[in-house]
Amino acid sequence: MEHPPFISEELRRFLVHGAPPTVYYIPAFISEEEETWLLQQVYQSPKPKWTQLSGRRLQNWGGLPHPKGMLEEKMPAWIQAYCQKVSSHGAFGEKTANHVLVNEYKPGEGIMPHEDGPLYHPTVTTITLGSHALLDFYTPVSRLEVDDDNAVAALEGDRHLFSLLLRPRSLLVLQDDAYRNVLHGIGACERDVLTGKVLNLHVAGAQLGETLTRGTRVSLTIRHVPKVLKTKLLFGGK
Repeated sequence: MEHPPFISEELRRFLVHGAPPTVYYIPAFISEEEETWLLQQVYQSPKPKWTQLSGRRLQNWGGLPHPKGMLEEKMPAWIQAYCQKVSSHGAFGEKTANHVLVNEYKPGEGIMPHEDGPLYHPTVTTITLGSHALLDFYTPVSRLEVDDDNAVAALEGDRHLFSLLLRPRSLLVLQDDAYRNVLHGIGACERDVLTGKVLNLHVAGAQLGETLTRGTRVSLTIRHVPKVLKTKLLFGGK
């Protein structure tokens, strides 16, 4: 398979076979010490940085993405270091990541199938901390000839294409078709049963039929926003 330009040799070794182009999964991207340190930084962040949503809470770092451009904010050193570490593998071409969402999922919490959209460079990278997640991939509803909402819900099982097991300390990179043409989400449950649709069982050190109990998971979703507004432009400066 032809890899995207700028992808590092290390990342190429972790291509997920059987998935749409292009998916990479590194099971031990960071050490246990780094994981502990990153979790400390997340939970030492000022309380106003947290936003509570239905199903999870999150922190936004780097600015608020907008179709007209992101008003960039300076990121703390602990996040910037991992933006650079991920970017050094060529995940964003020659660019460096400039936006991070920190998501916290308690057991039983998840996120509906979605796409990350055109505001970002067509790559999303995720570092998992604390507990595992089972990331499910689906055919978009827009590709189905279905008008009825009940029929769409009934077809969700049929729309499920494959899953990936995201272990703590791992890095996931989604590009190309895996970014643009499929949806990804996390089921709202407390346990995950590993089926034959989990494509990275062996690499993630798991077994078919195994049941994993979720703990609290923190994810760092690291991306690059191409359109950035400088403050001086916003206020008419030069």
